[in-house]
Amino acid sequence: MQPIADAVKLIIKEDIIPDDSEKAIFWIAPVIVVVSAFVIWVTIPGGANAVVRNLPLGLFYIVAFAVIGILGLVLAGWGSGNKYGIMGGLRSAAQLISYEIPVVLIAASVAILAQSLDMQEIVAQQASIPYILVLPLGFVVFFVAGLAEVGRTPFDIYHAESEVVGGPFVEYSGAHWSVFFLAEYINTFAIAALSTLLFLGGWGGPFLPDVVWFLLKTYAVILVVFWVRGTFPRLRIDQLMSFAWKVMVPLSFYTVIVAAVYRFYEWPWWSVTLLSVLGLAVSGWIIYRRMSAPARRVAQVRSRVESMQQRASQRRT
Repeated sequence: MQPIADAVKLIIKEDIIPDDSEKAIFWIAPVIVVVSAFVIWVTIPGGANAVVRNLPLGLFYIVAFAVIGILGLVLAGWGSGNKYGIMGGLRSAAQLISYEIPVVLIAASVAILAQSLDMQEIVAQQASIPYILVLPLGFVVFFVAGLAEVGRTPFDIYHAESEVVGGPFVEYSGAHWSVFFLAEYINTFAIAALSTLLFLGGWGGPFLPDVVWFLLKTYAVILVVFWVRGTFPRLRIDQLMSFAWKVMVPLSFYTVIVAAVYRFYEWPWWSVTLLSVLGLAVSGWIIYRRMSAPARRVAQVRSRVESMQQRASQRRT
């Protein structure tokens, strides 16, 4: 009953509109965000026949409409007439545009492998081997970029309460405020569903109905999303942008090249797996070295200080 009680409470709360806000923009921004979150579900299949409308260009449709939410967040900050709201809107635009590039490129890689943009055809191509075994690097990049796209921890930069009060929706209250977070959770489930369809074989599986398999795999991805939220601390804005442009974008381009070479030269699928694992291992090693560099420097300084203290004590004795 708790979600129902929260929904009723938010609906009946007073909806305050600041005097300095742009009224039309202030009202339309949450509509854009929530509509863009809902419309992509039109062509996301939950089973062989469980889809509202299967489109031949379904993957293109999903990617195209998913980016419209960025406009809503920017308008929300601008229309609020609040400097912290504007800062949050600009931060959201920088983050979401940066991480949209890896999402689009990984989706293109999957389309290259499947030779189709039809979501049901992409799932059918994974009947024997799911694409997570063919492109493990693609799955990792898509999942991480998806977390950044929906603003989940550790990528909740644009509404970081400790830094910019509340992001682009700092002036929103009541139902309008709740719409933004409703869209966030809808997009979270959409990323989990797309991860299942593009990499985990969709609804493929023995014994159980296809819808049950789809829900089980999606639920597993959702558990990982919430585990990440409760485990990792928030990144700084400079760390987040550096990670996008120095790590995620190059890895996504590398994945596209690997998928294109595999399809053009008709290599065996395990060769793509080896190249993908190699890219994942090299990038992981570089990230580990960069993150552990300050600790290594501290250890070196400490060892020098200890050696100097030992020499000084030996001289005194």
